[in-house]
Amino acid sequence: MNKKDLSERDVCSKFINPAIKKAGWDMRTQVREEVSFTDGRIIVQGKMYTRGKSKRADYILYHKPNVPIAIIEAKDNKKPVGSGMQQALEYSEILQIPFVFTSNGDSFVFHDKTVTTGSLEKELSLDNFPSPEELWEKYLKFREIETPQAKDIVEKDYYADDSGMNPRYYQQNAVNRTLEAVAKGQDRIILVMATGTGKTYTAFNIIWRLWKTGVKKRILFLADRNALLTQTKNGDFSPFGNDIMHIIKNRKIDKSYQIYFALYQGLTSTDEDKNAYKEFSPDFFDLIVIDECHRGSASEASAWRDVLTYFNNATQIGLTATPKETKDVSNMEYFGEPVYTYSLKQGIDDGFLAPYKVVRITTSVDDGWRPTAGLIDKYGNEVEDRIYNLKDYDRTLAIDERTEVVAKKITEYLKATDRFAKTIVFCTDIDHANRMRQALINENADLVAKHWNYCVKITGDDEVGKQELDNFTDVEERFPVIATTSKMLTTGIDTKMVKFIVLESNIQSVTEFKQIIGRGTRIREAEGKVYFTIMDFRKATNIFARPDFDGDPVQIYVPEPDGPVVPPDEVDPTPPFTGEPLDTDSFPPTPPNIDIDGGEHVVKKFYVNQIPVSVVNERVQYYGKDGKLITESLKDYSKKNIEKEFASLDHFIQRWNESEKKEELIKELAEHGVLLEALREDVGQDLDDFDLICHIAFDQPALTRQERANKVRKRNYFTKYSVTAQKVLNSLLDKYEQEGITSIEQGSVLKVQPLSQMGSPVELVRAFGKKKDFEQAVKELENEIYNIA
Repeated sequence: MNKKDLSERDVCSKFINPAIKKAGWDMRTQVREEVSFTDGRIIVQGKMYTRGKSKRADYILYHKPNVPIAIIEAKDNKKPVGSGMQQALEYSEILQIPFVFTSNGDSFVFHDKTVTTGSLEKELSLDNFPSPEELWEKYLKFREIETPQAKDIVEKDYYADDSGMNPRYYQQNAVNRTLEAVAKGQDRIILVMATGTGKTYTAFNIIWRLWKTGVKKRILFLADRNALLTQTKNGDFSPFGNDIMHIIKNRKIDKSYQIYFALYQGLTSTDEDKNAYKEFSPDFFDLIVIDECHRGSASEASAWRDVLTYFNNATQIGLTATPKETKDVSNMEYFGEPVYTYSLKQGIDDGFLAPYKVVRITTSVDDGWRPTAGLIDKYGNEVEDRIYNLKDYDRTLAIDERTEVVAKKITEYLKATDRFAKTIVFCTDIDHANRMRQALINENADLVAKHWNYCVKITGDDEVGKQELDNFTDVEERFPVIATTSKMLTTGIDTKMVKFIVLESNIQSVTEFKQIIGRGTRIREAEGKVYFTIMDFRKATNIFARPDFDGDPVQIYVPEPDGPVVPPDEVDPTPPFTGEPLDTDSFPPTPPNIDIDGGEHVVKKFYVNQIPVSVVNERVQYYGKDGKLITESLKDYSKKNIEKEFASLDHFIQRWNESEKKEELIKELAEHGVLLEALREDVGQDLDDFDLICHIAFDQPALTRQERANKVRKRNYFTKYSVTAQKVLNSLLDKYEQEGITSIEQGSVLKVQPLSQMGSPVELVRAFGKKKDFEQAVKELENEIYNIA
């Protein structure tokens, strides 16, 4: 056996696997091969999408399930033993794995990230691969896990899910880093994980392992919405069983349970004597998990901070997508630096979160409107004489015509895409949400006449709206389609199918902006939801320009005043929009005597109408596979990406000819941001894939499939084959003309009409001789189609 002739897989099975097994690793429970740990970024062009390459490790080695400690990158024997090290190190950083190996079947190169002095890398023979015990002891020392109790905590098993569901890599990182922090005695911990990445599922795994060790026996899970408590108890936490779990309601305390769920406000009161949490002793809870901890729990001035202070001896773990850092509130000051962070940008890059497009719309009054002298509003109030702008609209001044323009644009977009796409319209307050609901109902009267709940207001003061919330979030329920809201849907509500988010409120911070974006980031690929769209009427997406924002859109579109509201597939070559970052201090603060979602409005608001309002500005930009702004046309963008892959026309033709399956080459181009279907639609001609690429990237004259097929027929090269074989090849040529080159490369092509009517696949192949002769004939046909000698 010549080792140089072996494939990478052969090297794994014949040399690497035996070496690992000999070192004492259990191949069934401790070793996973070819592990794809990301899904591949979703790349959107027009209405089409594909996924980029997922990240895949050849081997991940685990001390126990979901506790990875080593990674191995394998190469074939033609490459040096350490040639895969850089890629392996990149993956080890993402996976937070300290022990990195590469091998070509001759030996291993071992990169030990726990070493701080001396030799970081060394070569090991196949017989000297480290044992699980050896690496685990090094791992514990590296993580500073030293006492028997600490080891017991980090070695406790995850919950074994009968469905086979396993935590994603970042969830493993979050759980493992948290348990290691607890094991080392850290009692204030914060995890930062983007909305839609499974914070509650992560919290369950943390609590399960700590509870199973007996280190944390009584646990309090704090949230800020009733819906979250029920959703959490009956969902991710259900393995605990109802016998030990309890939701605290109406400030009634029962001390016979082990795991409690409560609202912040359900435990506290402005009346000191009614602070329900004080019915527990200060040492009652061993562990408190604070969900959405940016919501005020870390503020010195907030009432819920009193709860945390009262249970000061408990380990406290904060969960948030957006840690709050202001002069008044600091999560970091209270909890310390995050033990793990998984950002919105990383989630989109990994393909676990949906990317998004942005449609920016400006109306004629957005930059300023001043009332005429003595103007009286609809209710007889004289409108104060000053210049009003976006900071005022719908907060201190409501213009009916502006609300109607917004409703028209929202409806125009839905009619052009999907009128049943789940939509949230974020408004400035409850009054605005109600007026927006009325405007949208009028614009969608045809559907509302049949379905009263096509558009509903979901706010804290509206019992009917709150009852419709479950239907709105249910993947199976069609109605409501549109929800208008102020703050109620900003955070915490799991809106899996939301495809359209409208910003009609003045977003005051990156924190709030990220929470709102989070309503659309869930991916439901099976149901057709792979990206979402933000329509911005308030210049809130200027936040993209801020240095503390991460997670760029795939496209920004600002339509012409009379142009279509749906982003086009081709982008106008306009410069990138780099609006000034929001001056958040200039927004008027929420008056302290107003409950945004349910209190009485005491701020004076003027209501005016008969004001001419129109759309004056809308624009587009794309973000490519790497998240960077593309300002040229789709054709120019595709040309650049094709040229990156193929240095010349000859290079492309050579690769095309050498490809066993053209489909693989086309897929590779898609992973680099070139979607041929979107490009073909953009060009406006039904060109062959080969011609489309040659035409766009190398300025070659383009032929249609029909033209190519006719040229082959004129050359009449089929005559060297038998009559049956000629019929088969003519049918394949017809199929190419109708469907393209990939259709004749499918293994099942002989099983479909009209070929299936000529005989069985075996009989048709026999007309050429053996299978290899048939495959050679198909290859020659491809060469004839593309006239490749």
